[in-house]
Amino acid sequence: MDFFKKASPPFEIDTSTIQIEDRFLRSSHSDVLLEITKIEGTDDIHSIVDRVKGGAEVILRTHLHYDSAAIDSFIVALSEICQNIPEHSQDIGYVGIQKYFYGKKLGKNVVKIAVMDSGIGMKKSLSQRYGDLYGEKWSDALAIELALFKSASRYEDIGRGHGLTSVKKMVQKWNGKFMIRSGTAKVGIVPQWDATKPQQSSLSFFPGTQISIVLPEF
Repeated sequence: MDFFKKASPPFEIDTSTIQIEDRFLRSSHSDVLLEITKIEGTDDIHSIVDRVKGGAEVILRTHLHYDSAAIDSFIVALSEICQNIPEHSQDIGYVGIQKYFYGKKLGKNVVKIAVMDSGIGMKKSLSQRYGDLYGEKWSDALAIELALFKSASRYEDIGRGHGLTSVKKMVQKWNGKFMIRSGTAKVGIVPQWDATKPQQSSLSFFPGTQISIVLPEF
């Protein structure tokens, strides 16, 4: 995934005393669909979509049996969740996509999308519109729930806020997993094949937002 190339910044990692084995380095023969890639603006998202389209034919069609319509839906979902970074986070973000085999959990191939930013987080992003409305009940978990299940958006424009909910519907249709972590909470939808709790609070504080989507083969 080229982690050690992209991790600094934002992380401080001293690799001078570490001998990284070849198996942990980027390999052209791996099942990486997209290496860890920085997102700063809309132009980055266009580039990401183009790159994923190039590799989707091999990994998504061959290993996960996606047809053209499913691949198109996958690309739209990827674009939607990446677009939240320049629009809402007020900071940079990263995305990575890889194919795995979930032998014990599922016995199938899956593709996993991981997206994160080091921005203001969902609670702060939505506070101006919803904080006073919910008063003492306002929390990280509630902010995630509103964005994921109620199409909440920091913007009042008509049509805003449907990105995450539309992705959620796609993930549910494909019997996938969709988790969002922000602040001290994690909320999402969990299929029967996974034992993760659909909601957790009082986690270690994370300043931005992390999104994990796992889609199984058809």
